[in-house]
Order: sequence, then C-alpha cells, then structure tokens
Amino acid sequence: MRPSTHSDVISYVRAHAGAAHIILIDPDDATPDVAAQRCVAAVSAGSRMIFVGGSSGTDEDNVHATVVAIQEALELCKWNASQDAGLSETDWEVPVVLFPQGAAALSTSADAITFMMLMNSLDRRFIIGEQVTGALPLKKANVTPLSMGYLVCAPGGVVGEVGNADLFGPDDADKIQEYATCAEYFGFDLLYLEAGSGANTPVPPNLIQAARESCNLTLIVGGGIRDGQTARQAVQAGADWVVTGNLTEQFDDPDELQRILSEFIINMRST
Repeated sequence: MRPSTHSDVISYVRAHAGAAHIILIDPDDATPDVAAQRCVAAVSAGSRMIFVGGSSGTDEDNVHATVVAIQEALELCKWNASQDAGLSETDWEVPVVLFPQGAAALSTSADAITFMMLMNSLDRRFIIGEQVTGALPLKKANVTPLSMGYLVCAPGGVVGEVGNADLFGPDDADKIQEYATCAEYFGFDLLYLEAGSGANTPVPPNLIQAARESCNLTLIVGGGIRDGQTARQAVQAGADWVVTGNLTEQFDDPDELQRILSEFIINMRST
C-alpha cells in the first residue's frame, strides 16, 4: 500500500533519502495517459516519488485527471507484479505528491501535497496568501500536507519571476544557512532548493552544502539537472532527493525514457 498518512509519507521520504530520484510531471505538458506512461517508465528505472504540478498552466481539472491516470497505472503494474514471482509489488508503491503552483491545483486522489512557503519571495501571496486560501479546501480533500520551505536560487526561471523571489546567488551561502535554519525552526518537513524549471545552471553545490550543514530537514534539489553527473554533484553536496522534469519531457517513447532515467539514476548513485 502506498504511504498516504503524514507519518507514513514522511517515514517513506526519510527512508529513501540519499541519492533518490523524483520525477516531476507537468499536467499542462502532457495528456494524463502520456503522463502515466512516463511515470511507469520512471518507476521502472528507479524513481521513488512522483511530483505532479509545477507550471502556471495547471488547474484542478488537468491535475486531478493526471493524478488519477498515474494512480491507476501504478495499481495495474502492482497487480501485474503480484502475478509474477520475479517482480516486487512494493516497487510500485510510490507516493504521488502534488507540487502545486497555487491553491487551485488540487486533487483528492493524491497521496500528499507539498504545502510550501516560498521563503525568499518579496510577495506576501507566496509566503502565506496562497497557503491560507488553500488550507481549508486541502483539509476537506483529506490530502496529507508535507510542510516545505521553498528557496529559489538564480537563475530562478519562471518560478523566480512569478514568485517575485529575491534570488540566491553563488555567493549567498551565508543567507542559505540562515534560511535553512529558519525552515528547521519553523518545523517544516522538507527543504527544497530550486534553480527554476529548465534553468541553464543548477543550484551551486556550495549552496546545497550550506543548507545541508545548517539543518536536519530532508533536502530536495531541482532545476537545471539534466544528467547523472550533475545529480551526483548535488547528492555529494548534501541533497537527499533530486528532481527532474524537463528531462522527462524530451522523450515520447517510454522505453527510451526508462533507459535514459536508468542511466541517470545509476550515474547519480555512483561514487
């Protein structure tokens, strides 16, 4: 059974932390069926969590349809594994977690949601506004919230621009330490360092290391990571989980995607 309660999801996230991979699915980029095929390929390759959301083109309709399609595909793969003694059912018990761009992008079928604060935004809306708007609908939907501090680093991309973020540069390790410590004292479950979707450069390793040394939170890093070597550098600097989204969108053939992600994850975990 996929983890869905707060304690179960957090236990899962912590148990799998350390050179672990998350596939990010943007419902505005692909149909639900294509998204589900990509997730099956990713999980087959070794991905251990699925994020759904991300772009400004997501809404409740396309997010929910995508989550349902992914859940159904994973359940089918789990059933197939139960019929084959050589396969593991637990490999398919991967949590599907909402990574929302705002309060409206919800799905009652998700296992959890990153309930995030864009800590270095200059706009109150992204620090507390969207969170207040979404809190009661989220509670009624009974989707498990994972509290998360969200820090956007240069170049920042669309999320940095839309979120009016005061971007962290390569020389801002001291600031990252302050924010990471603050995130821990707020009691967040997770801390996410983001360079922006499709960023030309990833989060610098020194910023990842600064965050790692300053808090005991589960550390997620994403943006601008296109190959296993770059992912390995993030892991060596202290990342527990590495997120890729744009990389996934480049491949229409699920078999090719599985091959690429398998190589990516193997390289990420190599020493």
